[in-house]
Amino acid sequence: MKNLIVYYTLVRHGGIKMNLYVTDSEFMERFEHFTFEEVPNEEGQQLDDNTRYMAILAALIGCQGMEEYRLVLPRALDAGLTPIAVKEIVYQAVDYLGIGRVLPYLKAANSILESRGIELPLEGQCTTTLENRLEKGIQVQADIFGGHMKEAWKAGHINRWLAANCFGDYYTRTGLDLAQREMITFCFLAAQGGCEPQLMAHATGNMNLGNDKDFLIRVVSQCLPYIGYPRSLNAITCINKAVDTRKKILFPMAEHAAVNRGGGSSPTRGV
Repeated sequence: MKNLIVYYTLVRHGGIKMNLYVTDSEFMERFEHFTFEEVPNEEGQQLDDNTRYMAILAALIGCQGMEEYRLVLPRALDAGLTPIAVKEIVYQAVDYLGIGRVLPYLKAANSILESRGIELPLEGQCTTTLENRLEKGIQVQADIFGGHMKEAWKAGHINRWLAANCFGDYYTRTGLDLAQREMITFCFLAAQGGCEPQLMAHATGNMNLGNDKDFLIRVVSQCLPYIGYPRSLNAITCINKAVDTRKKILFPMAEHAAVNRGGGSSPTRGV
């Protein structure tokens, strides 16, 4: 907790140093207990350190929590998150938030890494060329969402850019595996809000890669102190909807069988 105390003592506002433990002692007592004790240790909602910090860093970029990002990143590095993982999270964020919102986080990450004696640039992680990025991106989309995505890029130039740029340029990089990349995408979307259709789609993509419902709820739980209750509850709703939709796709006859077992009565929706 030592570096937290230093940080919250040196929060600046208008060039003036502020000690939040003096100005807001009651708030800080409850905030720190909830964020650093209660949430990480909640039974059934825990994550390993690397996964937890990847999720939180992605969520902080998504909700534009720069000051907290500057606090969490050193703690993440101390806990063993690699500099390559840190940079890959920032790079991938550009596709989901745009460079206008992500550039400050790239600069902040570089500054913190250099302050710790880490030489930049890091080892390259690119695996595609400008010539094959579309082909490779289409394959990644299919690997995550299913074979029907092999034709999605033909729907228009934005869809083509999505395949080549988002998936071909970034998802194909090493440094994070495909399941980790889908997890941080889920966090970008959940944290910024207003992206529920995409959030539901990527909840499904996560599940397709083995990041099941319980795992995603744990991710949301660990991000909650940083993104708040409304966006966390919206994310859980999207997870539940994705589960229901996925069941209908994977088990299309189950509902029909349930009706037959019940003597032909209409199924109850949403149960």
